Amino acid sequence: MSEKEVTLPTKYDPKAVEENRYQYWLDGKFFEATNDPEKEPYTIVIPPPNVTGKLHLGHAWDTTLQDILTRMKRMQGYDVLWLPGMDHAGIATQAKVEEKLRSEGKSRYDLGRENFVAETWKWKEEYASFIRQQWSKLGLGLDYSRERFTLDEGLSKAVREVFVTLYKKGLIYRGEYIINWDPATKTALSDIEVIYKDVQGAFYHMRYPLADGSGHIEIATTRPETMLGDTAVAVHPEDDRYKHLIGKKVVLPIVGREIPIVGDDYVDMEFGSGAVKITPAHDPNDFEIGNRHNLERILVMNQDGTMNDKAGKYEGMDRFACRKQIVKDLQEDGVLFNIEDHMHSVGHSERSGAVVEPYLSTQWFVKMQPLADKAVDLQKQEEKVNFVPDRFEKTYLHWMENIRDWCISRQLWWGHRIPAWYHKETGEVYVDHEAPADIENWEQDSDVLDTWFSSALWPFSTMGWPDVDAADFKRYYPTNVLVTGYDIIFFWVSRMIFQGLEFTGKRPFDDVLIHGLVRDAEGRKMSKSLGNGVDPMEVIEKYGADSLRYFLSTGSSPGQDLRFSFEKVEATWNFANKIWNASRFALMNMDGITFEELDLSGEKSVADKWILTRLNETIEHVTKLADKYEFGEVGRILYNFIWDDFCDWYIEMAKLPLYGEDEAAKKTTRSILAYVLDNTMRLLHPFMPFITEEIWQSLPHEGESITVAKWPEVRPELSDKEAANDMRLLVDIIRAVRNIRAEVNTPMSKQVKLFIKAKDENIQSQLEKNRAYVERFCNPSELVISTDVSLDEKAMTAVVTGAELILPLEGLINIEEEIARLEKEYDKLNKEVERVQKKLNNQGFIAKAPAKVVEEERAKEQDYVEKREAVQSRIAELRG
Repeated sequence: MSEKEVTLPTKYDPKAVEENRYQYWLDGKFFEATNDPEKEPYTIVIPPPNVTGKLHLGHAWDTTLQDILTRMKRMQGYDVLWLPGMDHAGIATQAKVEEKLRSEGKSRYDLGRENFVAETWKWKEEYASFIRQQWSKLGLGLDYSRERFTLDEGLSKAVREVFVTLYKKGLIYRGEYIINWDPATKTALSDIEVIYKDVQGAFYHMRYPLADGSGHIEIATTRPETMLGDTAVAVHPEDDRYKHLIGKKVVLPIVGREIPIVGDDYVDMEFGSGAVKITPAHDPNDFEIGNRHNLERILVMNQDGTMNDKAGKYEGMDRFACRKQIVKDLQEDGVLFNIEDHMHSVGHSERSGAVVEPYLSTQWFVKMQPLADKAVDLQKQEEKVNFVPDRFEKTYLHWMENIRDWCISRQLWWGHRIPAWYHKETGEVYVDHEAPADIENWEQDSDVLDTWFSSALWPFSTMGWPDVDAADFKRYYPTNVLVTGYDIIFFWVSRMIFQGLEFTGKRPFDDVLIHGLVRDAEGRKMSKSLGNGVDPMEVIEKYGADSLRYFLSTGSSPGQDLRFSFEKVEATWNFANKIWNASRFALMNMDGITFEELDLSGEKSVADKWILTRLNETIEHVTKLADKYEFGEVGRILYNFIWDDFCDWYIEMAKLPLYGEDEAAKKTTRSILAYVLDNTMRLLHPFMPFITEEIWQSLPHEGESITVAKWPEVRPELSDKEAANDMRLLVDIIRAVRNIRAEVNTPMSKQVKLFIKAKDENIQSQLEKNRAYVERFCNPSELVISTDVSLDEKAMTAVVTGAELILPLEGLINIEEEIARLEKEYDKLNKEVERVQKKLNNQGFIAKAPAKVVEEERAKEQDYVEKREAVQSRIAELRG
């Protein structure tokens, strides 16, 4: 073995290949944005994972897609910034830390706000470290020199700037509204943090007596415990049954308070009895009716879901225990006369799982309409945000066009504290970036902002905004693409768009690439309750990061869900193993050739010309499809090229010159092997970064790392369509001979006669030129290539485009079986002829289809007709 020779270990071991490679990339600073003015910038900001736990398969999928894009663009010569970071995740992280404290017999109140926040920062550091380890295992090309956290000082400054600006514009306000309240975490939730589930409940039908003793009015409710806060009964003003009662009063059962009957258009005359109880402090619709009729708002519940002092004798009871007791009491009083089973949709907290309580509360809100209108208008312009697939634009617009004001305050300690102070004596509100000068007279709002408020600023707050002269903001914003799942279009994508427009005047990203959810092999959502979750780190431990990444990125089309199975990951490992073995063979036969010695100018075989042509086609298709985010198609094309064309055919054919005596042919073959393998590794690199770097480093190459090697480009001078066609014929002949041998159980080691009847002298000449391949791969005892082959012997035959193959296999074939096989082949070809002729006889097709497509169909027709005739004449010969 030459001193210059490099080879790979015998066995592909992902652990050995992937170990220490990431550190090599980091040490080389290959992932850091360069600020090179000669290069066009390309930016992606990572959707920041929550510091609440470890990453799941969805994160692995999401980040792998981003890594593919950034690695490809870096190789294409862009100045790439892929900015990493994490989200403080207010409710979720606080809940985790409180759970930890509870296990130690403590609560956050025992620690106090300052110490609790300090404890949460410790949690953040621990889990941020886990996340970085997982990013490194996945091989993500992140620029850690710019890593951000949603609570770091720069982002906090951006949050204050946005809050104060929106407040001064009148787009942030404080008001008493019915909000979604989570009694478990004791905080407000925005509409999209509420998950609705169908729950078996009941309609409770009651009679409220009229105060004048003249009768009663029937109402029904699903939440009888809230009746303690009723301040009216409403009917439709045009309802003939109740018109005469408007203005009268009823006596509220149990409480004994007199409340009015009001007329309001909101009431549906057709639903139930046509009369509804009104509880303005516990129902959003009742709240609006209450405003229209100046009704009192009586809150009968505490923040933890227990009944308060306004609930009278039920004070202190849990809301659901109260419901049971109040139902019993109302039945005894004769007020409740019917309980009807009722399946209804009930809101649950996305975070804690508790049943959400519509609750009267003073909160901070963003006035959404003006912001949403701008975002909707953007989609009518050329510079709109492009959704991929575009069907998700409708989902986004539907939500934006029907938006409600956004409740942004949360009753938590972990998060961005609201920059509002209240004067201790006057109650005056002061909102600004910093506290008032006479701070001793003011008290800051104890609430924090919804996590999504800071996440919405992520694409520009991470770049140095609000300093509009910040170098990164000027160079890398707006970003090029956001990669995310369809499940957070409302939570996050929409909010980034309207905040980006409002504060930078630009869309925050050009494209939004939407992927689905990772499901289990049966198509079920992965969840703790089903126990079907998969830890990506365990998959990497077993099969390596490259196998997981390739499966995740090529296993579905944009917007679709992905079904995970270990069998599919194992199939990808087999693919990686095939690449390894093929590369190892190539390297063992390089004979120490250096990059400078590579020479593609020598005389090339048909196989050489064909593989270079196929490489050009693969480069073109992969580049075009990757730019359209069609990674599933890219995966299919790369797989077919590597497995079929390169490994199964070219490497086998390359053995002829490599094991031969012609030194010039050897050098050309080595150069082509190295060139094709080098370019193939570059194409595959964004998908499988570890194995491709390992192989590339062993190949003759220039440059430090494949991560910054140039993306392959089509070299038209290396394409040879004629040679590609010649090769196709050779492959067809070899496959056909192998199939015939398999049918009659004649192994490749046993020599047989082979006669090839060429369609014309051109094909005869072409086959003679490549005779060595036919002899090597068909193992004939005698090979005859002619335009005129006539045999009396009984034989097996096959028809390929341009030739007929005849293998006399005396005593090995059953004539009747061979005729039956040929008749089946004839029927198949006949159907193809009919299909293509039907298409060509269709005047609509001829008129509308491009000329090239029509020509292709005519060529197919001729090919099928010729094959059919050859089969027909062979049947006639055998019947003789």
